Amino acid sequence: MLLETPIPAGYVFKKVRRDLLFVLAICTAVELLIQFQRDYLPAIPTAIPAFLGTAISLLLSFKLNQSYDRWWEARKVWGAIVNDSRTLVRQLLSFGGQHPGTVRALGRRQIAWCYALGQSLRGLDWKEGAVEHLDEGEVAEIAAHANKPLCMLQLHARDLAALADAGHLTDYQRVALDDTLTRLTDSMGKAERIRSTVFPRTYRAFLHAFIYLFISSLSIALAEVEGLWQIVITTVISVPFFLLEKTARHMQDPFANRPTDTSVTAIARTIHINLAQLLGEEDVPSPLPAQGFYIL
Repeated sequence: MLLETPIPAGYVFKKVRRDLLFVLAICTAVELLIQFQRDYLPAIPTAIPAFLGTAISLLLSFKLNQSYDRWWEARKVWGAIVNDSRTLVRQLLSFGGQHPGTVRALGRRQIAWCYALGQSLRGLDWKEGAVEHLDEGEVAEIAAHANKPLCMLQLHARDLAALADAGHLTDYQRVALDDTLTRLTDSMGKAERIRSTVFPRTYRAFLHAFIYLFISSLSIALAEVEGLWQIVITTVISVPFFLLEKTARHMQDPFANRPTDTSVTAIARTIHINLAQLLGEEDVPSPLPAQGFYIL
């Protein structure tokens, strides 16, 4: 997730450098035609690129809005995970305080679940940040499942069923804990839906084509501009369009392991700190540090 710090110019340029190369190629080709084969160029009034620019602005606005909705939904999902993780451990401490070993095992597994879910959504190794909170038997059992976070929730349910069967949980307490697990499962499913639902690729392809059409028509419409200023003006005008398109493209994938991601690792670390303190753990980590202008 981007922070309230200046974004390096190199990072911005890196996002649009390939598009700028195409823009420079188009502008250079038009400039050469202006200088040597002007008769082959059509007369394009500036109203045409102005109309195209307005239309593209509307399309970009729509795409940015849809992309932000996906990013914001992902952030709300992880906000719910924070709340329900705290609720789960608080309930365990209230309902099962006479079994501190089981409560501690469930609490540490919930910490592992948060890390594993974030890593899985990003397509990374689920063990990073998780295995130190699990015993060897749990790690082996979880590794055999395709959906590791789901297996951890099932282990939660199995331990709670054992407590209830032994008479250590009332029916009300068991239902309350099961409701919390259900909400965690629901949040996991929502995050997985966002991760697996691909934003229509044709929309991006068409939008890119329209931007290049706008650039070409603008370059020709500026044929009367002397010297290389036509190339400079067209390139400068094109940069905001490409930056906005790139911003929308990155925000539409909030679990793609980019600086614009939902900060699932930092959120998991916050949950780790909160739950470890509730459980009375001595080894409580520090908040995840920022990586320059963003935090993962």
